[in-house]
Order: sequence, then C-alpha cells, then structure tokens
Amino acid sequence: MFKKILIANRGEVAMRIIYACRELGIKTVAVYSEADENSLHVRFADEDVCIGPARSADSYLNVPAVISAAEITGADAIHPGYGFLSESAYLAEVCEACHIKFIGPDPNVIRLMGDKARARRVMKKAGVPILPGSDGPIESEEKALKIAKEIGYPVIVKATAGGGGRGMRVVRAPGELVQAVKTAQREAEAAFGVGDVYIEKYVESPRHIEFQILGDTHGNVVHLGERECSIQRRHQKLIEESPSPALTEKMRRKMGSIVIDAAKAVQYTNAGTFEFLMDPQGHFYFMEANTRLQVEHPVTEMVTGIDIVKEQIRIAAGQKIGFRQSDVTFTGHSIECRINAEDPDTFVPSPGLIRVFSVPGGPGVRVETFAHNDCTITPYYDSMIAKIIVHGRDRAEAIARMKRTLEMTVIEGIKTSIPLHLKVLGDPDFVAGRLSTSFMERYAVQRPSGRLAEAV
Repeated sequence: MFKKILIANRGEVAMRIIYACRELGIKTVAVYSEADENSLHVRFADEDVCIGPARSADSYLNVPAVISAAEITGADAIHPGYGFLSESAYLAEVCEACHIKFIGPDPNVIRLMGDKARARRVMKKAGVPILPGSDGPIESEEKALKIAKEIGYPVIVKATAGGGGRGMRVVRAPGELVQAVKTAQREAEAAFGVGDVYIEKYVESPRHIEFQILGDTHGNVVHLGERECSIQRRHQKLIEESPSPALTEKMRRKMGSIVIDAAKAVQYTNAGTFEFLMDPQGHFYFMEANTRLQVEHPVTEMVTGIDIVKEQIRIAAGQKIGFRQSDVTFTGHSIECRINAEDPDTFVPSPGLIRVFSVPGGPGVRVETFAHNDCTITPYYDSMIAKIIVHGRDRAEAIARMKRTLEMTVIEGIKTSIPLHLKVLGDPDFVAGRLSTSFMERYAVQRPSGRLAEAV
C-alpha cells in the first residue's frame, strides 16, 4: 500500500480523498494555489505545497509543478480527483516516467476514451449500442451534410475532446448544419485545443443514465449499478440519484453486463463511468466514458456501501477488487444536490464571504464541502461549494429527507442554488420520476422584459 498520496486537486474532492487516506492510514499532501491558502484541504492534509497563483493554468493544471510537489514531499502516488488533470493522459505518462503511481486508468485508455469519436468505434465493436452517426471527425461540409441526411434530422454536432456542453450544437434543418459545425469547431479549439467534431443522431428528451465500474489489474471488473443524472442545465448536472426510477432489475442486469464487457474490451482499470442516453422507449445508447471519479459517486456509495475512493487506491496499489459482482447489493435510494454559489434565478455566479455556513445532519444525511463560517468563495474556480447527499428506504423518503435538509441549511453572505433545488424537489414530475435532460427548461431565466431566456 502507498505511504503518501499527493492530491492534485482542491475543494470538497480533496477533502473526500483525505477522508479515505486517513482511514487507510496513508499520509496526504495537499497542493494549493495562492487563492486557496486557507482552504480546508490545506489545513487537514499532513503536508502542503503552494504550486502557483490563482489562475488554474498556473497552478492546478501545471503538471511540472504538481510533479515537483510530489517529488519534494516523497509522495509515491497522485490522486487527481475530478476536473483539472483527472483525465490527463499526459499527467499519467509523466507519473509513470517519474515512478509515481497515477491513481486512475492507464494513459492509453484515458486517451482512447477521451476521444469520443474513437470511443464510439471501440464501443460499437464491443457490442455496446451507439447512436447512428459519423465514424470519425467530420472532414468536410459535404460529408457533414451527407451523414446528416442519411441518419435524419435532428442531429447533434459534438467535439471529439472535452465535454460540459462546449463544442456541441443541435441541428434541426440542413440549412443550419454548416454554421453549427463551424461554431462547434471554434468552441472545441478554444476550450480543448482540438477542433475536431463528429455528428450523431439527436435524441429528443432522453434520460441521462450512467453506470459506475471498477476494474483491477488482475482482469476483474464489476459494476456498481446506475445513476440517474437527467436533471441538468446546459449539460451540467444539478441533481443525481441512484437507482434510476426508470430501470427495472432486468434492465440493470443487462446494461451492467454490457458495460463490464466494454470495460474488459479496453482493459479498463480503476474507477470509471459509462454514460448513456435512454430514449422514451427505453433504448440505451452509449454517449461517453469518464475515466475518473465522478462528482456524483457518493449516491452509489450510499446504496452499495462500497467506498469507491478507497477501492481506487487499493486497485492502484495492485490489489484485487475485494468482492465479486454477486456481492454487490443495492439498498434504499440516494439523492445528491450540488450546492452552487450562484443566483438561483439567473444562475450568475455569487462569489464572496460566507458569514454563516450550517448544514444540519440527522438520519441518512452526508455533506461534502470545503466551505465553513467566514470562508471566502473566490471567482477563480467552479461554483460548486458543497454536495448534500441523502439516503432513504425508498425514493419518497430520500426526497423528503433532502427537502428537510435543504430547508434547514443556513448559508449567509452569498447566494446559492438551494431555492432552485427545492423547486425541483417539489415538482410533480420530479416526484413521479418523469425525468429527462430537458426537464430544467421549465426553469429558464425570466428576464426583466418578460421573455424567457437561458442564462449566459
């Protein structure tokens, strides 16, 4: 087992990794930017190293600085968390060259699954259902028009690299396609440094359902069930839950078997997530694979009782997964709300000083955060300041438990997304489990003129 792990991240995920390391008896090293000098992960790690100024490119995304911090502190492994360098094949390769263990998949797998067009081809070959579309990046306007005509409108143009809705455009008519491809290419180039895009059939109002897997270096792969992630705005998830209210046990077994076969086909190791769109008829289509820990992993931990972060560490240390697929059971229902520092009506970020931060506990409540009284939320990073996760005997109890927790949460000094979460939790369609990725359109921003518009 590792003696010391450097955490190449910040905020609540850095704290989450510290929790797991402490329970495993492993020392931790926190890295931080100048803006995060007083952050909780710096306080609770065994050692800490400042790796640069506030700007992410000069600190948390600075691979030489991260590697230097690991070398000077004697860390024998690096955990990247999620976001930042978590899906960086380059970091994984540099770690290998420096004899530091990267807690994540092999760099070749990261690179393969990070290219969505290549991933589609590999998944198709492995028998995973995919949407009709191009076999690779679009090479010309003529080819784009030809493919779109063959599969039928609407179609969606997507960047082969990255995610989060950038480099993505829905096209409903031939006259819109060429401009959409050009716009998506520019966005992709600016965001990811790669302007390649591909085309696939667009599914109207699907569910977004993902399966959590674990694979070790001994050929063992298990799945930990699914998460429903349909409540999202501009492709950013807001509320996640497990299990999905739409899946039967038969569907879960079938899709679980498919993702295990897919993971084995690419020799996947460590934690990963295979994401699917599910159409209104119940058909699944592969969307992408995330080669890292997910923000929403706690809901899976709550219903399975399996600590995914500890499993990541054990697998990276060369240990076998300590259980079989038949040992994985699902108990009750879990829901997670991402608490963002933003105006709940306009979605405008709301950085500033938190004067009071109090989240109640009680049965079945778990809070992951780096926030506290008198801490400052800076404008430099993601607006998520906390995750509140609840577990109940069934979905109804989980919803009631989440509503109670949010209603009793006190955060003063900044605006948060809590009022929006309460609206969603009280929505009759949400309560009934009638979900889709278009659900949040009903909460579009109301501008002063009275027109509805999406926040920018």
